[in-house]
Parts: sequence; structure tokens; C-alpha cells
Amino acid sequence: MKGQQQLKKSKVVKIDSRKSWEHHITNATNKGYPVMVHFSAYWCMPSIAMNHFFQQLASTYQNVLFLNVDVDEVKEVASKLEIKAIPTFCLMNGGAPVDKIVGANPDELRKRINCFIHQKHSPKSV
Repeated sequence: MKGQQQLKKSKVVKIDSRKSWEHHITNATNKGYPVMVHFSAYWCMPSIAMNHFFQQLASTYQNVLFLNVDVDEVKEVASKLEIKAIPTFCLMNGGAPVDKIVGANPDELRKRINCFIHQKHSPKSV
């Protein structure tokens, strides 16, 4: 029972196919939500170490879709977005990448997403 509750709490969607990727990116784009993607691998210790922090970010930013892509499971997506190292975090808007953070750097990740969210929601100066 506890495990089921934990699963429900997760705000990060695990992508397991190109079709799943396209579905979630299209939905987020149609709703105007930015997307933060964690490109990871089950064997990469820095990726695993970032999972908990990534979950925390997902709980903090309700209007951002958080996705996790294992580069070995969904090679097409990783290749298309030119992911060369893991972990890589990719911030997307309108279905296109707008920022990329390579490496396990929680402070930089939080800073970049904060900047993007504030930029997006701040009034445009004339």
C-alpha cells in the first residue's frame, strides 16, 4: 500500500517509447506548459543521485511537465536532441529545447528553471 501511495506522489513521468515522448510533448505544448527532461541511465550514478532532487523540483513547479528518459531505452529521442553525456537536463518550450544543463548540478538546475519561469511570466517591457 505504501508503495502505491509513493507512485501516485511522483510528478515525474517516465518515458518508455518515442510514441510516449511525442504524446507528452504534444500535450504540454498544446497546454502551454514548459517541459523539463532528465536524460539518464540506470547505470549512471550521478543520474541516480539526481532523481530525488528532480522529484522535488517536479513537486515545486506545478505548471511544468517533468519527464525522465533513459537514454538506453529511448535512444531515438536522446539522439534527436543530441544528448552526448548523462545526466543531461533539457528545458523545452513549445516542443523545442531552450536550455540544456549537462551534469549533476542541483543549484544550476534550480537557477535555470527559476530564470525561465520568471522570464516567461514577467510582463514584457516596452
